[in-house]
Amino acid sequence: MIARVCLLASFSLIAPALSAAQGAAPSPDADPRIEKIVASISEERLKELLTKLVSFGTRNTLSDQTSTTRGIGAARNWILEEMRRSSEKLRVSFDTHQIAQQGRITRPVDLRNVMAVLPGRSPRRIYVSGHYDTVNIGGQNVSNAAVPGAAAAGGDRRADVEVEANGANDDGSGTVLTMELARAFAESGIQFDATLVFITWAGEEQGLVGSNVHAEDLKKANVPIEAVFNNDIVGNSIGGNGIRDAESIKVYAIGPEDSPARSLARFIRKTAAVYVPSHRVRLMAREDRFGRGSDQSSFSQNGFPAVVFREANENFERQHGANDRIDGVDFGYLAQNARVNAAGVASLALAPPAPKVTNDRGGNLLSRDPSGYDATMRWNASPGAVAYKIYWRDTWTNDWEHSQTIGNVTQFTLKNVNIDDFVFGVSAISAEGRESMVSAYVSPVRAGTTIKRQQ
Repeated sequence: MIARVCLLASFSLIAPALSAAQGAAPSPDADPRIEKIVASISEERLKELLTKLVSFGTRNTLSDQTSTTRGIGAARNWILEEMRRSSEKLRVSFDTHQIAQQGRITRPVDLRNVMAVLPGRSPRRIYVSGHYDTVNIGGQNVSNAAVPGAAAAGGDRRADVEVEANGANDDGSGTVLTMELARAFAESGIQFDATLVFITWAGEEQGLVGSNVHAEDLKKANVPIEAVFNNDIVGNSIGGNGIRDAESIKVYAIGPEDSPARSLARFIRKTAAVYVPSHRVRLMAREDRFGRGSDQSSFSQNGFPAVVFREANENFERQHGANDRIDGVDFGYLAQNARVNAAGVASLALAPPAPKVTNDRGGNLLSRDPSGYDATMRWNASPGAVAYKIYWRDTWTNDWEHSQTIGNVTQFTLKNVNIDDFVFGVSAISAEGRESMVSAYVSPVRAGTTIKRQQ
């Protein structure tokens, strides 16, 4: 029985933990700084931003780039200037890419993501995003396969790229959420450890083009991306089935069970319970909705932890068509979803980075030492950490069952706990009590052996 397990760490490991931080009173779960950011999210500003965004008529990636009042060119210029206006602390720019004709991109196009950077004390980055481009293919489609000709090479999902495509919810909701968080964080007066990037993507409706080229560039440059909070369709509370749900939000995270994306999703649910307790975070153990996707996949495919937020109950008739109007957006619900994002981003940005639990060759720092029947966890020290917290759970459960806060050490042993029977993890804790995501020790998949056959 796990209750009878003896927890053991040698005195030599415990001794360094006897610090001032350990002797101080425990920190409250809720940080007043984070509470202030969450409270600053404005429902009225979200509505004001979205009202302007939909006024451009269409934001199709292949629409007019020169008009000042209509099309994607006007929309992206407004997003750029609005984020600059919202705070002088933001470094706002276009992330520009020249995209050749391919797939749904039926002609070469100047594609521009709009990016606002709030520099932190460290280069590790946390992303908040939504896509600002739109498409009108008639609505009521729930997968690319349902759109005639969409899967065919050269199809752009609509021959007339100038047709009305307001995209109020898909994904104007995620766009204005990103813009509002950029303002709230920049004006908070807080110096975050992590560098925050608020970015709105173009080319999502043509195959995640804008996020794909951006994530590829990050990987080539070896930029440390700790987390991606992607938001796509997060503003409607009444589903096409007539059921209303304004009290929950879905968070999709690609596996396996203890992937960095799953760790991020658990972290989001944990922080939301503290700062937005009336809003339920529903963790979804898959990359995205069945047969569909969004920009978080561009990051997952390049090895970065990424999740996507989705509204609780979708109305497919208000997506990818003329019906996706602003009257279908519940701004109180959108604001709550923005607050859940804000709580997770702020908590992560103020915490130390998660400990690294693998060696330089990617091998787990988990062993059966010293007896052969114990669980000894090792990890690399996290900058800014004054203590660590170990976690473990039964292998068949999805979330952590047991935990113990320990000192400022990089090794801990659970005596007589067989590493075959449990999953283990460790997080880092700052002097202010802010905790990182949990880094799990993931059992590697064994490589197969090619058997030679007798000829």
